[in-house]
Amino acid sequence: MDRSMKQELVETLQTTLKASNLVVVTELKGLTVAELTDFRRKMRAAGAGLKVAKNRLARRALTGTDYAQLDPLFRGPTAIGYSVDPVAAAKIAVNYAKSNEKVTIKGGAMNGQLLDKSGIETLAALPSLDELRGKLVGVLVAPATKIAAVLQAPAGQLARVLNAHATKDAAA
Repeated sequence: MDRSMKQELVETLQTTLKASNLVVVTELKGLTVAELTDFRRKMRAAGAGLKVAKNRLARRALTGTDYAQLDPLFRGPTAIGYSVDPVAAAKIAVNYAKSNEKVTIKGGAMNGQLLDKSGIETLAALPSLDELRGKLVGVLVAPATKIAAVLQAPAGQLARVLNAHATKDAAA
């Protein structure tokens, strides 16, 4: 890889990091190509990404971003998980690390705030942004549904009373 390719890689990674709300640094020891491809596929399906880069180039890409304090985590075989959703990358990385002992969480950062391994695991336990939106919509719609049911109840009762009188008169 020549100097211009390295510079392009650093710039691309830096742009990706600046656009991300969450960065998770994982250690990959002995991961096969198939396992790494599976990890990437799961990240992509959740709206996140996974990048494996040389530590020196990754540390260079961290400068000028909110994630510069992650520099000490880039020792050994590492991969960077990132996402705009503050929970997606953490959730996938933690779940994958639980199912595969070759992957360990080193730490990460969210919007510039440094997180250790337990912080990433706590973040992964939270519901995703889409789940929270769904719950919020459910909470907002529930009162309207209840009001409609209450307003329809008297009309339904009146219809049942009239029906009872009609069947009583027809039987007599």
